[in-house]
Amino acid sequence: MQKRVTLYVATIAVAAMSTIRWLYLDGSIMSAVELRAAICFCVLGVIANALRHHLARGATGSIAFIPFLAVATLAPGWITVVAVAASVVIVEIVTRRAPLKAVFNVAQHALAIGLAIIAYRASGGQSLLGEHDPSIGPLLLLFLVFTAVNTIAVSVVIALSEGKRIGSVWKENTLGTVAYDFLALPFVFVFAQIYAHFGIFGATALAAFIVGARQLYTINWQLQKTNQELLELMVAAIEARDPYTSGHSRRVAHLSSIIAQAIGMNGRKLERVRVAALLHDVGKIHEVFAPILSKPGRLTPEERAIIETHPIKSAELVQNVSQLRDVVGPVRHHHENWDGTGYPDGLSGEGIPLAARIIMFADTIDAMTSDRPYRAALGKEQVTQELLKMRGRQFDPKICDALLASPLYATLFSSTALRPTPRQNVFVLDKTRKVLAVS
Repeated sequence: MQKRVTLYVATIAVAAMSTIRWLYLDGSIMSAVELRAAICFCVLGVIANALRHHLARGATGSIAFIPFLAVATLAPGWITVVAVAASVVIVEIVTRRAPLKAVFNVAQHALAIGLAIIAYRASGGQSLLGEHDPSIGPLLLLFLVFTAVNTIAVSVVIALSEGKRIGSVWKENTLGTVAYDFLALPFVFVFAQIYAHFGIFGATALAAFIVGARQLYTINWQLQKTNQELLELMVAAIEARDPYTSGHSRRVAHLSSIIAQAIGMNGRKLERVRVAALLHDVGKIHEVFAPILSKPGRLTPEERAIIETHPIKSAELVQNVSQLRDVVGPVRHHHENWDGTGYPDGLSGEGIPLAARIIMFADTIDAMTSDRPYRAALGKEQVTQELLKMRGRQFDPKICDALLASPLYATLFSSTALRPTPRQNVFVLDKTRKVLAVS
């Protein structure tokens, strides 16, 4: 696998150098004004990368794509590609990136911006430093080509290093950010126009404003991340008292995310399903459940009646947090059966929140695939038989059919799905909402 990654990185590097050579031989002469613009914006790109912030699972983010695309409209030639590559080289040296990763980051940035400039010029785009009127068509094409090359290049290297399908990696890391990507397009145009009319000082002032706005976003993201980690810490503390359910809620959250993706859910909706799944058993913190949860034998009818109140207790706790009120329904109803025989409210069919129906699958699958004192964990074939057996009774038949037909179904039974741990791969995605790299 390492050889395939190395060969791929070498291919990207050769393609990047070929793109620079093509632009150089194209005959365009770069003026001193365009050279200054290239240097100015690539310095801003270095600063933007220096202010990158950490995201989940080893990823980082920056807004370097805005000055990179802006300078491509001001100096659409080989000098911009070289300047962008040079700025990335500086970042890679300062951060002491591993050689293979550094080469890939530099090469894929150069390739993405180089091909984007070729598309920009081929569609009639010209330097905005001249007397030419800006055209939305070439600018949009510049943006789309850069995005496509950047995201695909990074998705391929991650897929090769992790042994995953390229398409699934691309969807996971790109589809959820499409709206944000297009919202960035006006900033690219405005950035270029400010420089064209007001020079370096105007561009620097705008850059300071954008960086300030980005820092506010970063602080907000970090607060959200802290809240998420506190939730996970609380859930882990609750489950620590029972060796047979330790890690259960975190596994159910992970499995719920996979099932939600299998039925076509993504973005914020998928994340809220994960949060609801993480909190679905939080009500078990009440002392009334402690002796029952630790009981090794079968439950009495009275004990079962008490256990069946845990969704209500969980929902009551969750609704006290304003940011979690949208997941109260899924938490309360994750034990409702499709045919109305579940608890606590006897809901049925479409009356059960979609997230609750997803959690029902994940909760049951985790229970079946976990060892218990009275039986060993079940395998994929046995779980499949149970899902089909209870289709239309316990489980939503549409979700059941979509899940069993999805290639993601098999991943529910991998060791990382049932016992998720931090990813240990060669290449980790650097989510910049546009400029992707590996860290």
